[in-house]
Amino acid sequence: MKLLAISDLHVGHASNREALAARKDHPDDWLILAGDVGERPAHLEFALQHLTRRFAKVFWVPGNHDLWTRPRVDPADQADRPKGEVLYERLVALCRSFGVTTPEDPYVEWPPDRDTVIVPMFLLFDYSFRPSDVPFEQAVNWARESGVYCADERLLDSAPWPTPVAWCHARCALTERRLAALSTSSRTVLVNHWPLRYDLARPPRIPRFSIWCGTTITEDWARRFRARVVVSGHLHLRTTLWRHGVRYEEVSLGYPRDWRRERGIDWYLRDILPEPAPAPPDLPPRDPFRI
Repeated sequence: MKLLAISDLHVGHASNREALAARKDHPDDWLILAGDVGERPAHLEFALQHLTRRFAKVFWVPGNHDLWTRPRVDPADQADRPKGEVLYERLVALCRSFGVTTPEDPYVEWPPDRDTVIVPMFLLFDYSFRPSDVPFEQAVNWARESGVYCADERLLDSAPWPTPVAWCHARCALTERRLAALSTSSRTVLVNHWPLRYDLARPPRIPRFSIWCGTTITEDWARRFRARVVVSGHLHLRTTLWRHGVRYEEVSLGYPRDWRRERGIDWYLRDILPEPAPAPPDLPPRDPFRI
């Protein structure tokens, strides 16, 4: 029995959909699906139809793409389109209809080691992954100076929260309370689409994209909440890194340009538990870029 993880399936792309449909069966294994399945609820439904038949259990957290609300040609069509928290709640309901565990559900124990719980989280970003000399109100302009601008600024609606920052802080407060309520003997597998640490959220080619990659509120969560592993996606940079003795796994598949179709999606599943052979802290990245 294994706990596996993957993120950023982006099944809006035909080649990613085809590869997902061709996946092998893993009848004894559990799967973490760490966000950015697609841009519409239908994309998530397509993925869950395939994945829940092939894995014994599935966990899901949303990514920014999952929460996008794309404009339509006819403005009248916008009236009944879910957005913001309502969209998130509909995605949660969809997952539950397939028996998938979400950030709104009780944490699940890992059967081979019942002192470990799997913690799906939905935390968003608050522009705090930036240098200390860049003021908050200048963060987006600072990123744009380098030619970087995230589509979340146009497509991620935070309603009823006034801004994504407010939504992020509310989600962090809620999740922190739940984590603090765990037994101090419990170990965790922390799962979030966005990285939990600033030093793990600076893509080398577009480092100022970091402001859309998480929040410094979570910098010490791995140590505070006794993490065995931290799982994230978002960056499309598959890496295994160690910080303070904790393993951080970035598990993205990505857009068609980010992976090799001849290997199939199963090749990109990352082993989370059981843990691999021990490694010293702060190793250089494993499997960067197109592996």
